[in-house]
Amino acid sequence: MKRRELREHIFELLFRIEFNSPEEMPEQLRLFFAGLEELAKQDQSYMEEKFSRIVDKLPELDKEIEETAKGWKLSRMSRVDLTILRLAVYELKFDEDVPLGVAINEAVELAKKFGGDDSSAFINGILGKIGKKE
Repeated sequence: MKRRELREHIFELLFRIEFNSPEEMPEQLRLFFAGLEELAKQDQSYMEEKFSRIVDKLPELDKEIEETAKGWKLSRMSRVDLTILRLAVYELKFDEDVPLGVAINEAVELAKKFGGDDSSAFINGILGKIGKKE
């Protein structure tokens, strides 16, 4: 599986957090992976590990997003935008394998695919500010 496809699946997994309790997530993960055809074991392991690392950092990621998005509380953001931002901010701050420009570009592409009309500009603006700090 290509990196973009892996990232998209990780986004989909993270999005489920918004609608399921922590107790329900193991079953959600099982169902998600069962629904993917021809999934290589290494790809599943990569997605599970990255998902877990992002979930562990959620409080820190959310704090960074809220501090950067002046005038926006997380509760006011669309769930899609927030999920994309969480993934991208994790990649910017903690994933050394993902260059800054790639993390921002991939987040914008996710926003174009899954977000609203203004999502890509909103996400690009926030990530640009965070990227300047990094």
